[in-house]
Amino acid sequence: MRRIYTCFPEGRFKALTLSYDDGKITDRRLIDVLNQNGLKGTFHLNSGYFGETKGHRVPYVTREEAADLYRGHEIASHTSTHPTMARMPMEGNLQEILEDRKTLEEISGYPVRGFSYPNGVHGEKLYQLLRSCGIAYGRITKSSKRFDLPNCFYAWKPTCHHKEQLMEHLDRFLDTEYDQRLMLFYVWGHSYEFELDHNWELMEEFAKKAGHRDSIWYATNIEIYDYLKCAENLVYFADLHGVHNPGAKDVWIQADGEIHRIQGGQTYLF
Repeated sequence: MRRIYTCFPEGRFKALTLSYDDGKITDRRLIDVLNQNGLKGTFHLNSGYFGETKGHRVPYVTREEAADLYRGHEIASHTSTHPTMARMPMEGNLQEILEDRKTLEEISGYPVRGFSYPNGVHGEKLYQLLRSCGIAYGRITKSSKRFDLPNCFYAWKPTCHHKEQLMEHLDRFLDTEYDQRLMLFYVWGHSYEFELDHNWELMEEFAKKAGHRDSIWYATNIEIYDYLKCAENLVYFADLHGVHNPGAKDVWIQADGEIHRIQGGQTYLF
């Protein structure tokens, strides 16, 4: 019987993504490090705090700079003003999400569909609320210490915070050659932590070692979400002699050890 596996783009089985919260001015340095090394990240912003300095140890980025600063990465929501959502009425949470989305979409020029939960608080009612607000996924703060794909996109566990044995996890990720399952290395944190902890060299070392590798797909959170959904929607012949891709995006699969690119809208026979 033919064996078919889903791959990441170009037939890869490894992907790496980063996710950073709050939108502080230290994102400027972090993005410079990522860009130098070919890494991509998702930045969850509180649009209600754009340009704020008073009462904050590290100021927020301005609305005027956001479009250029985050270009090539993903702008995602973190609510407008960072409340603890479990203590809020759903009407308030609804306003926080939608107001953040509307502002961020005016800046980015695309639908904002990503989310991370302020203070890490999440639950089934919030999953339902995100879904009704057009949000595709929600990242939580509990680390898995693994390289798994999410079982639930509304409770998307990262691999680790950058303070949690980052380089050890990277070495394990790079050294693993077991291609029977897809591997996703997902790092999260706050860029201002590098400034407060005086350890920017940690991210610089990580990015240099992790970046510019042909074997890794570097993607934002929403790119990973969209790609996996497209892969799920492939329609196979009953005897597996072919497949139809009803979506617009190309999807890569491995069939009996050979890599195939299934173009959007096309039917492919093996």
